[in-house]
Amino acid sequence: MIKVKMFDCCHELDLEDEINEFLETIQDEDLLSVEYQTAFLDNKEEEETIYSYSAMLIYKCMNNED
Repeated sequence: MIKVKMFDCCHELDLEDEINEFLETIQDEDLLSVEYQTAFLDNKEEEETIYSYSAMLIYKCMNNED
């Protein structure tokens, strides 16, 4: 069975940590693909830029568990 796992964080290091934790739960050969994206919103009213770092991992799973 092929599954996807989505990750979304406000900080790139948090995203890295979450992905690394997940990767510890699967076999290296089961990881098929990683798609990465960044986005930002320039919030001019609060003079703050909001960032979003996201990734989608596509992997093989032998059963119905995540």
